[in-house]
Amino acid sequence: MSTLALKSRATRWARPLLFSLTALAAAAQCHAQLSDDAVRARVDALMARMTLEEKAGQITQHFVFQDVPNEEARAAKEVAAARGGSVLLLKTAADINRFQKMALQTRLGIPLLVGFDVIHGFHTVMPVPLALAASWDPSVAQEAQAVAAREARAVGIHWTFAPNVDIGRDARWGRTVEGAGEDPTLGSAMAVAQVKGFQGAFIGAPGHVIAGPKHFAGYGASLGGRDYDEVDLSDSQLWNVYLKPFKAAVDAGAGNIMSAYMGLNGVPASGNHWLLTEVLRKSWGFKGFVVTDAGAAFDLTTHGYTRDRAEAGKQALMAGVDMEMTKPFDSQVFGHLPDLVAKGEVPVARLDEAVRRVLEAKVRMGVFEKPLVDEAEAAKVLADPAHRDVARRAAERSFVLLRNDKQLLPLKGSSLKSVAVIGPLADAARDTAGPWIFAQNDAETVTVLAGLKAKLGAKVKLSYSPGVSMPKRANKSIFPEPLPVTVDDGKEIARAVQLAKQSDVAVLVLGEAQIMSGENASRSSFDLPGRQQELLAAVMATGKPVVALLMSARPLDLKGVQPQALMQIWYPGTQGGAAVANVLTGEVSPGGKLPFTWPRNIGQVPLNYAQLQSHFTHAITERYWNEPNTPLYPFGFGLSYSSFAIENLALSQPVLKAGETLKLSATLRNTGARKADEVVQLYVRQKAGSAARPVRELKAFSRVTLDAGASQTVQFELPASELQYWSAAVRRFVLETGDFDVFIGNDATAKLQGKFQLQADAIARP
Repeated sequence: MSTLALKSRATRWARPLLFSLTALAAAAQCHAQLSDDAVRARVDALMARMTLEEKAGQITQHFVFQDVPNEEARAAKEVAAARGGSVLLLKTAADINRFQKMALQTRLGIPLLVGFDVIHGFHTVMPVPLALAASWDPSVAQEAQAVAAREARAVGIHWTFAPNVDIGRDARWGRTVEGAGEDPTLGSAMAVAQVKGFQGAFIGAPGHVIAGPKHFAGYGASLGGRDYDEVDLSDSQLWNVYLKPFKAAVDAGAGNIMSAYMGLNGVPASGNHWLLTEVLRKSWGFKGFVVTDAGAAFDLTTHGYTRDRAEAGKQALMAGVDMEMTKPFDSQVFGHLPDLVAKGEVPVARLDEAVRRVLEAKVRMGVFEKPLVDEAEAAKVLADPAHRDVARRAAERSFVLLRNDKQLLPLKGSSLKSVAVIGPLADAARDTAGPWIFAQNDAETVTVLAGLKAKLGAKVKLSYSPGVSMPKRANKSIFPEPLPVTVDDGKEIARAVQLAKQSDVAVLVLGEAQIMSGENASRSSFDLPGRQQELLAAVMATGKPVVALLMSARPLDLKGVQPQALMQIWYPGTQGGAAVANVLTGEVSPGGKLPFTWPRNIGQVPLNYAQLQSHFTHAITERYWNEPNTPLYPFGFGLSYSSFAIENLALSQPVLKAGETLKLSATLRNTGARKADEVVQLYVRQKAGSAARPVRELKAFSRVTLDAGASQTVQFELPASELQYWSAAVRRFVLETGDFDVFIGNDATAKLQGKFQLQADAIARP
């Protein structure tokens, strides 16, 4: 459940998986994991026959842009000439087989390693990763990514550029949508779960793909939340926050790491020897291969770090990159490596090391034995209805109920006669699926409108208005964008108001179009785009009950307007509308929690719960003249259709010594009238250290399902090792003697408090 050895007698989604992970595990036993010696021997034999040019080709990956004139032909030419050992963006079994046949016709016949952005689903789209994190249930993320892996592997994909394990503390940054939010403990738990979901029991397990955690490292701290901008992080922040999920992913066995675009503290991440070799290889013992993000090796010249392509290729390789993901339009730099080796500027041993890592991945994935896939079988896998069930359940568990005044939700079935469904995202299939997907079937996506129609049936009159248009982008994008549907906003707002007046309740689906999140999609505002705020105010003015559903991957500023019910539904995926209908009607009680701190407005950003105290203790909430510095909703917050009490905190011992484990427990009671979920969260505060410590840090969590009136003891284990941190005072990790507070509750403001003392090293300052 977290980076801790977490134990709980709580019920955590205790049900058979409709998508049978057990069946895949059984199949994996038939496909035994290859020994290191067997893999090494096979690669040695192959490398002995390779030329320098063929070696450079194996560590070069080419985009196959089928929608860009001449780009597919260019990639095919490179593959046919053995100048490409890997490709990306091919998404059908037929196309992948076609490219594999080209590779098999080269002199050595080495098959391709096929990569793809399988971020939150392939054909069946899961909720976006930030939404999976909002479930606070790693088993949800693991099962969702196992489905994604099965579909991708069926069409011939071997490797995904996921999970994104970047910590995101500035929601202006568009790629917050791909991560797990602001906290390293939650982020680490989700990183491990996704690696296991993608890869299975081992690299090469049937129905699974290689996981590629990204972007190493610090990318989520881009200045101003602007994608691609530089990152300036203290060593304390880097070690204690941003590197933790990467370390967890490596420890979980991830087979690939993707290096980042941006500069980290003045040194580009994709040319950073300290990061890619000293930390990743020597300190953490990573054994897989490192790939750049698209064109990041070429961009070493853009950073002003290298003079030309040849030097960029040399620097990236020597820093620790094993494969170059080229930019589109012929920008590769690893093609210069044969000349550099011949001139003695690059050791052949380093080139061989990179080639070996890539070939080992191919051997472990069984690409040599089965380079082609069965197209008919692939179609059956993509059509598996069990995958849609996983997508629906994942969405249901991700929704975060933020407000439910007078218990408007769930909607009362017998008394409900009419519903007005309003908003530009209410019937938008592409937006419901979310950003950064390329092989989905939009016709299969269930929108909120469609989900409610199916759920409510003919007994409830359902009316619909988009309300307003979604605005177009203010500047040019490097990615193709669907044209937004446009309406006459004034007339449509008036029509939406009339529909609301004629209905028992209005369900507004507001937020950001999917293209407003993701790569190259930062925003400088948390306002509702276009005239949605005006639409919200107009419908609220009718006096009818309003349920507002927010579809976004960042907090939104409603300008103080408070709908009677407010729920964050993220971008919920293929079955999003069905999941929304189940939750609104009470078939499922929402139990998700915020994976980030929700600010009152964008002026507070960045704002996170694990901050340091400074000067007056009360000043932490009074730093602005015009308003409190407290968030609108704290990290870990989320309501339910029931109510809960957390009490009886018990610690196994008052003193914890190095090497020991503290056991903690608390009683969770469902004090409401219906079965529901609660997430019990454990926070710790070190009261004094050799460096200033955060006011509190999440250390463990457990999602629990309880019947009405039931209670359960939730248990956690806290090893002393989890209390170590990187101290800026002595520039190393420390485990220090001192007093600790512990808090247990259902968000970052947890009130149930205990204390213990750690006996370890004396606090040392220079």
